Amino acid sequence: MKTLNTTLAVLVLASSSAAYAAVDFASFDADGDGAITKQEAQVNAQLVKIFDDLDADGNGELSKEEFAKVQ
Repeated sequence: MKTLNTTLAVLVLASSSAAYAAVDFASFDADGDGAITKQEAQVNAQLVKIFDDLDADGNGELSKEEFAKVQ
């Protein structure tokens, strides 16, 4: 069930034009350090919901590779 919820959340995140114009790593990586922190993710409620599921290595950040799962 968790996988289904994550999949649905990813689809909503990727298709939601109301939330933002495009799913773009750089638009969430506010400080340009190559990672999206939980604080940076706060600009999008859907990303916050699935953040922990996308954070495969559990380091509290999303790499470009981890974030690519939503594209």
